[in-house]
Amino acid sequence: MNYKEIEFITEKGVAIIKFNRPEVMNCVGPKTHEELLHAWHEFKTNPSLKVAVITGAGDKAFCSGGDLKAAMNGALIAPDKIDKEAHIAGKVPGILGPTRWTDIYKPIIAAVNGVAYAGGLEWACFADMRIAETHASFGVTCRRWNIGLADGGTQRLPRIVGMGRAMELILTGKVINVEEAYRIGLVNEIVPKGESLTRALELAHFLCGLPQPAMRSDKEAAVRGFGESLDEGLRIEAEKFLDSIFAPETMQGLRQFNERNHPDRKYDSKLKTPGLVRKKGE
Repeated sequence: MNYKEIEFITEKGVAIIKFNRPEVMNCVGPKTHEELLHAWHEFKTNPSLKVAVITGAGDKAFCSGGDLKAAMNGALIAPDKIDKEAHIAGKVPGILGPTRWTDIYKPIIAAVNGVAYAGGLEWACFADMRIAETHASFGVTCRRWNIGLADGGTQRLPRIVGMGRAMELILTGKVINVEEAYRIGLVNEIVPKGESLTRALELAHFLCGLPQPAMRSDKEAAVRGFGESLDEGLRIEAEKFLDSIFAPETMQGLRQFNERNHPDRKYDSKLKTPGLVRKKGE
C-alpha cells in the first residue's frame, strides 16, 4: 500500500507505525483507518516483525482521536457507513483502525510524543507499554461532543489504571499531564521532549533480542486470562506454557544459563537498563 496518512517503517524486526497527519494533530480519518488496517495486518502476520512501536509525526500530538471534520461530513461515522449488527457481533475491526483486534501477541510499545486524546488515548491503551514525553497529556476529550469511546477505551483503560481512575477520566473528560498519568499507572516511563521514539526503539530492539516463544505465550496468557476466574486463568497459563516450553529456544536458554552466558551482560553498564527505567527509590 502507498501510505499517505501513516508511515510504516521496519527496522531490524521492529515495525514503526506513525500517525502522519501533524497538520491536524494526527487525527484518524477514513483513509487513515484503512492504512492502519493494512499496516497492523502486516505486523501481525509477518514473522520477521517482532515488536511494534506506535507514535505520531511532529512534536505536538501522538494522536488526537477521530477526524471530527470528516465525521461532520458523514465520512467516518455516518449511519449508512456502519453495519450495526456486524459491529455489535465483533466482526468490525474498529472505527479508528483495527482497535478491536485482541489477538496480537507480539509486544507493542506506544511512544507518546504529545497529546493522546479520545481515540488517541485508546490507541495508547492498545499498546502494552507507554513511553511518554514530558509535554504529553491524556484525556477522553470526546466527552464534550457527545462522542463515545468505540476503540477500546472503556475496556482497556480500566484494565490499565483500575476502574475508579478510568471512570474519572471517562465521565469527566478531564485532561491529565504526564506526571499524573505516570502516577496512576497509565504511563510506564517519562522521557524528555523528543526522546520517546528513541527510548521506545531501544526497548523494542532489546525485546527483539530475547527468545520470542515464551514472551508471546506469556502475553497471550495474560491477555486471555485477564478477567477470567483464577482457575480459568491458570488453565490458560498452563496451555500457553506447554506451547512454548518445548521450543528449541528453551534448550538454548538453559544452555546459556548454565554456561553463565547471560544476555544482560552484553550491555554496557553505563547505559540505561534495557528494561523500563523507574524513578530513583522505586
